[in-house]
Order: sequence, then C-alpha cells, then structure tokens
Amino acid sequence: MRPVAAAVAVQEAAPAKINLFLHVLGRRAEDGYHLLDSLVVFAGAADRVEATPAPDGTPPSLAVDGPEAAALAGEDPARNLVLRAAWALAREAGLAAPPALLRLTKRLPVASGIGGGSADAAAALRALDRLWGLGWPRERLEAVARRLGADVPACIASRPVRMGGVGEVLTPAPPLPARLGLVLANPRLPLATPAVFGARTGDFSAPAELPAAGWTEAAALARDLSALRNDLEPAAIALCPPVAEVLAALRALPGCLLARMSGSGATCFALMPDATAAEAAAERLPRAWWRWGGGLYAAAG
Repeated sequence: MRPVAAAVAVQEAAPAKINLFLHVLGRRAEDGYHLLDSLVVFAGAADRVEATPAPDGTPPSLAVDGPEAAALAGEDPARNLVLRAAWALAREAGLAAPPALLRLTKRLPVASGIGGGSADAAAALRALDRLWGLGWPRERLEAVARRLGADVPACIASRPVRMGGVGEVLTPAPPLPARLGLVLANPRLPLATPAVFGARTGDFSAPAELPAAGWTEAAALARDLSALRNDLEPAAIALCPPVAEVLAALRALPGCLLARMSGSGATCFALMPDATAAEAAAERLPRAWWRWGGGLYAAAG
C-alpha cells in the first residue's frame, strides 16, 4: 500500500561529508574521471532542507537562508543541486513538475570539500520522498542520486561508508569508535574541485588496507589513518596556501590525534578523542574562519 503524502512541511538534515583519507587510484578510460578510494564519515555540522506541499501547477521554488546563504546569492537556479534533485525525483516518480516549495538553510561553507551541495541534494531527495508519500527504499533514491553527482549517493544514508569508483561505489565502512570527535575549519576561501584535480601531480596511489574489525578507540583510528593520506592536499595547498595554515592550527590543538584536509578542500579536520574535546578545541581557532566542533552525525533509522 502506498504511503500517504505528508500534509505539512518535512525537514531533513544535510550533514557535512568528511573524507578521513582520499586516495586517487587512476582515471576512468571512458571519460577521464578520477577513480578514488576513501573512508567517509558525516559530521554533526549540517545544512537543513525543508519541503512544503504546494498546490498542483505551482512552479517549484527554492528559498535560501542561513549564515552561509550569501555564497549562493546570484546562483543560476538551474544549477542548484536541491532544485535539480527535486526535478530528477519528480521525473522518476512520473510527476510533471515537483509539487513542493523548498527552503535550504545553509550552514556549511560552499565549495569547501565537505560535500555541502551533494548533502543538500540528498536531503532534498529524502524530504521529497516523504512529502510525496513515495516510500522508496534507499537503493532507489541512490539510483536517482547517481545522476546528480558522484558524492550524492553516499549522502543519502549519511552513514560511514567506503567510497570507490568515481564516488558511486559504496561498501560498508569498518566499525568506528563510538566517541570520536571532529573539529572542522575552513579559511573562508572556496576551492573548485576540477581545479584541484587538475593541479594534482605525481603517481597514483594504491587502495588502502583497513582492518575489517574496525576501531574501538579514536587513537587507534588516527594511528592507522596516519599511514594514509589525502592525495589532493598538496595541490590544494599550492592553489590555496592558507590550507597549510589551517592544518598547522588544527595540529596544535590540545588533544588533536590527526589533522588532514577533507575532499578537495579547503575544509580541514582534526580527529579528537570525543565530541566534548572537539567542541572545546574549535573555540581556540580564529573567529575569522568557519569552524565547528562535535561528534559524528547520528543518522535516523
């Protein structure tokens, strides 16, 4: 029996995606896209997407607010991933147009290596699935997500995952410490992903070897991650030298177990023993930066 469509607004969090390591393995022959290996987690820092019922025939709309909304001012609506997600899901569901009014509360910095736009698109898919009473399984939403961007499928579940291929090959992550803390910091400088990949030099890496049993302590996770790397970090620093300053500041924080750049930057993270330590450490960073401290995102279900 098909679920009943929601009669009130539906909200979904869009948590930041953090690459604990990122190896570039090679390039796909058919299109030149880079093949990746990454262990991804999601932080409690998040945007929010709200979907409200709209009368049939009402053109879909997107309003943007929040502390980071200014970065999206003047953006072509046709390029916004939230609206693109709404149209993609509507087409898949056999709807002529998305009957929804959408609002994005932007708290994550734009073009910052933490998958903000991808997380927003995934949150829109989840919200509209509930709003329209589709009740689709995660795998079906992931199939729609793959058409929107390489990072979007991983953001559907917003749970720790091993990411391969160009980002679309998802396998379960090893168990992670329950009390892991994260500090995130960005110098408020955007970095374009294509530019960072284009500036990468050197050989390709091998896939990482991770313990199937995972880790129970944050220190053990940090120790194993220290043998790995983010292959895009040198290129990002060459394009945006303040990334190195952020990494140095994170490594100097009391309790820092490991500091590394996420994705194509410029956001960097520090692993901390727990969320409490991370919250306190984030307050030590320059106020001119975007900064956040806390624990992993707790996905529902």
